[in-house]
Amino acid sequence: MSSTTTVEAFLTRFTSGDTNGAAELLDDSFTFHGPMVQTDNKASFIEATAQLVPMLQGYDMHRLWADGDDVCAIYDLHVATPAGSGSVTVAEWSVVRDDKIASQRIVFDTAAFAALMPQG
Repeated sequence: MSSTTTVEAFLTRFTSGDTNGAAELLDDSFTFHGPMVQTDNKASFIEATAQLVPMLQGYDMHRLWADGDDVCAIYDLHVATPAGSGSVTVAEWSVVRDDKIASQRIVFDTAAFAALMPQG
């Protein structure tokens, strides 16, 4: 599997609620750094994102490219909550080794994301 195929398969599974399928594509020592969550292993990532996954409604990829093991993606993440629906543009950098994602770093506008979250 190519590194871009691995990342896209992960995004498809994760944003459609297939947490188990998404986890299969993560290395056990997977590290994640985002504006609201930082983890240092696969189990911690799955636990930290458990409340988010039901709100995800897929994504629209704008650009996906690789440079060796490094994969960059820019996409609109679709979110639906009781407070509203919308999308947030995400920039993501993943490192893929042996068909598993070893690390991810994401950046997005936290204000746009917070506007879609229920208050209280």
